[in-house]
Amino acid sequence: MKVLVTGCAGFIGYHVAEALLARGDSVVGLDCLNDYYDVRLKQARLERLRRQAGFAFHHLDIADKDAVRAVITGNDDIVGIVHLAAQAGVRYSLVDPYAYVHSNVMGHVVMLEAARRLGRLRHMVFASTSSVYGLNTEMPFRETDRVDTPVSLYAATKRADELMGHAYAHLFGLKLTGLRFFTVYGPWGRPDMAYFSFAKAIMAGEPITLYEEGRLRRDFTYIDDIVAGVVGALDRPPEDPCPPRLLNIGNHQVEEVRELVHLLEESLGRKAIIRSAPKPAVDVEATYAAIDAIHTLTGFTPSTPLSLGVPRFVAWFREWQAKISVG
Repeated sequence: MKVLVTGCAGFIGYHVAEALLARGDSVVGLDCLNDYYDVRLKQARLERLRRQAGFAFHHLDIADKDAVRAVITGNDDIVGIVHLAAQAGVRYSLVDPYAYVHSNVMGHVVMLEAARRLGRLRHMVFASTSSVYGLNTEMPFRETDRVDTPVSLYAATKRADELMGHAYAHLFGLKLTGLRFFTVYGPWGRPDMAYFSFAKAIMAGEPITLYEEGRLRRDFTYIDDIVAGVVGALDRPPEDPCPPRLLNIGNHQVEEVRELVHLLEESLGRKAIIRSAPKPAVDVEATYAAIDAIHTLTGFTPSTPLSLGVPRFVAWFREWQAKISVG
């Protein structure tokens, strides 16, 4: 089938597009290749996709409704959408809040409008985030929990996406699934995320900052497990459009951040220089995903513990750092 993947040069988008191509689907990829982090990494992901048959790329901003409409007009046989493009990152929302409204709110509306104009569309899957759980303290987080206490603008925009999805499902019968991702990591990952920046600093002999001495807890989820869940959800549209489906997608395993650092030290063969600092207001104490719903739907069963995922990331990280160091 033909699937539209937004954010195809991003971390999750690249891996999802690769998996769809590997099973024989054709992929129409959209990405603006912005400079939020090293564009060389996005370009390298994109180049790997371009080598594969069945991949077509459009360099555009998803908030540009005319550009997106032109792509849709030329690809009216699209039957699935995986909408992953967004302005990511919790702390950066303190620096440039407008980028989040532009990409995550306007961009999401543009994609919903595009979806309702595709006559053959069977299902649209879109990225939400564990950050929507905000100040919730009851663990694990469940899709039935209230999510009205965000602690970052990023979380607020992603919750807005879920609510706009509900409106479009009600009004136009769109079949939608929102996936609440929990701390995704692995090869080809994002340099702005802690595991990547920690690895880079440890390799360079530079200090890293651990909030609350590394006692914050996260549900770290390996990229291969995430991809299996995304594709599994895409293949199973909801029977009824409204309400749209919301699913946690995580590892269902909580680890302290200091354990992540310990595994990075082991894999890199170097000790970290650690500085401690109080938790920023935009960070939460812990995340922990209940995954009963996505397991029942797709059979989703994460199989990669942090102890296996971190060495796999480090093996790729060494290769990437060597590549960019020689230009």
